[in-house]
Amino acid sequence: MRKTLTHPAQQRSPVASVVALLLVTLTLTACETTGGMFGGSPGESRAERLASNGRYEDAAGIYIGLAAAASGYEKDRLTLLAVEQWLDAGDTTRARRAFDAVVRPGASDLRWLWNTNQAALLLYAGEPDAALSILEAMSLESLPGRHRLRVEALRGDAWIQKGDPARSVELMTQREIWLRDRRSIEQNRWRLWQGLVVSDPQLLRASAETALDENVKAWLELGSLAASTGQQGIGWINGAVRWRDAHGGHPAMAIIDRLQIPARMSLDYPRQIALLLPLTGRAGAAGHAIQHGFFGAYFSTAAGLDDHQTVRVYDVSNEGGASAAYTTAVADGAEFIIGPLLRSSVSELANDILVPVPVLTLNYLPDDTLAPPGLYQFALAPEDEARSAADRALADGHTRALALVPNNDWGRRVLSSFASQFEALGGTLLDHRTYTPGIQDFSNTIEDLMALSGSVRRYQRLRANIGGPLQFDPRRRQDGEFIFLAADAPAGRLLKSQLKFHYSGDLPVYSTSEINAMDGRSNADLNGIMFADTPWVIAPQHWIENLPALYQEYWPDERRLGRLHAMGYDAYQLIAALFAARTGPMQEIDGATGRLYLDYDGRVRRRLAWAQFQGGEPVALPDTDYGGGPIQDTSEDAELLLPDAADDESWYDATREL
Repeated sequence: MRKTLTHPAQQRSPVASVVALLLVTLTLTACETTGGMFGGSPGESRAERLASNGRYEDAAGIYIGLAAAASGYEKDRLTLLAVEQWLDAGDTTRARRAFDAVVRPGASDLRWLWNTNQAALLLYAGEPDAALSILEAMSLESLPGRHRLRVEALRGDAWIQKGDPARSVELMTQREIWLRDRRSIEQNRWRLWQGLVVSDPQLLRASAETALDENVKAWLELGSLAASTGQQGIGWINGAVRWRDAHGGHPAMAIIDRLQIPARMSLDYPRQIALLLPLTGRAGAAGHAIQHGFFGAYFSTAAGLDDHQTVRVYDVSNEGGASAAYTTAVADGAEFIIGPLLRSSVSELANDILVPVPVLTLNYLPDDTLAPPGLYQFALAPEDEARSAADRALADGHTRALALVPNNDWGRRVLSSFASQFEALGGTLLDHRTYTPGIQDFSNTIEDLMALSGSVRRYQRLRANIGGPLQFDPRRRQDGEFIFLAADAPAGRLLKSQLKFHYSGDLPVYSTSEINAMDGRSNADLNGIMFADTPWVIAPQHWIENLPALYQEYWPDERRLGRLHAMGYDAYQLIAALFAARTGPMQEIDGATGRLYLDYDGRVRRRLAWAQFQGGEPVALPDTDYGGGPIQDTSEDAELLLPDAADDESWYDATREL
């Protein structure tokens, strides 16, 4: 998996602990360092108020507007203030453009402002050493309070990037000396916290072991706990409670309070868990993959629990079915049950018994089946991915869709989910066509969908009327803004190439995870296609980023079942959240399969990660909150590749019947 470098808060370097931390943290304390610099005009006063309220883009707009009407020293000063605000907003493009227009000043006040902006830009570029060469020299000068605060904050960011979190803690703790009020001190601590939680957990743990200062040691221990758990799940809550009990009065106690860690007496989680999976038979491979993912989460969490959990695994195939396995697990003392996996087993369980012990099934019941109380449902449903495609296309500014889906039950389900979501949010599905999987030529289907057949007929009529040859280029329909394509990799390779051949290669294409076969083949013919997938496959969060490669090393036969590893991992993380949801709503989880939330019908839904095929490889896309429109199609004309034996079965084919 290749990743694009987008924004520092979204991507983490595989070499350094953090590529750049500025977007995460710089905005959090801008109000400490922005106000009351030089000017006192009404316009500047308004810009300072906007900045103090977090409206950095608006503040930058005022400063740059004032700069346009100024000249000389005043123009440079106002431009640099605008640069500072754009940096606080994370808009490095505008910041860099404006900064490059200012010659490095000689006057001390402007030089300080120019230098801190330069250092911030270097941190955005992931160059902490270059930034520190500026900041360390400035730290030895006698600086006005405004510049001192910004220099020390940027030094803290730089040492986080350099992989020395202990030094960052020391600097940010010392920075409180120059802060005048409680609110600024709390913001300073929150800024430090944001740096720690995106750091390497093992680095934090090692730094804590060697730290001599108890205050620094405690910061690093809490940061390591947060970074390794994503600040969620029973491991995080239990560890944070224990940290709080051991460090009364520590400056990070305000972080614990802000994160609303529960009181110890309310810390509630099941002590015995049952895992009901098919470990033999046709679904045995899927069952084992989920089991491996589940225990990966369990072993990373259980060691931190005061009262360890016990997990018992039951092979549904050998227990006489799902209902019998459930009954046995309850009799053995299970307080929470995960599984079964097969759709038929889930229906059997829902129809045969009441649910005295809560259960999280690993598949959905049919839509017309009412789930009994205490039965939650979690699935890697393609319907979630289709809804995600609708959301993404609308977020990218597209409101008129065309669709190509296979002529089978899976295709109809996916199309229905896409259309329902897209139209409910204001989009219009203009037209759709179904294709027959397994064939090589989709020309008729594509020509029909893109209205090319009508263009050809018009040409033929005109030629007959004129009675001679004419210059002719078929013209596709112009009302569609993108294509929703439901296809596996073999069909997708053919369809994408043939869409280009039929004058439709410029249309953005959105798809589901089935297009990403992970079969080792080149995906050059899929270049440009965007698709929804699990974070585990696309861009793992930093607390799990080492797991996918580790699983591939230990279970190479499960290489194409990585999504099921992620499902098992999330199934364990959901236990504590659902156990607590018996008396209230479930807190959203940033999971390995997506952002997980509980729907009104007891189904755990997913918000997916997004990627695009570029240069024959999947490349993670930024979240739509940060990205603009879709990335343009980067595919090149290529030889049409027909499917071979490696394409006979996609990852979804292995689990489609579940």
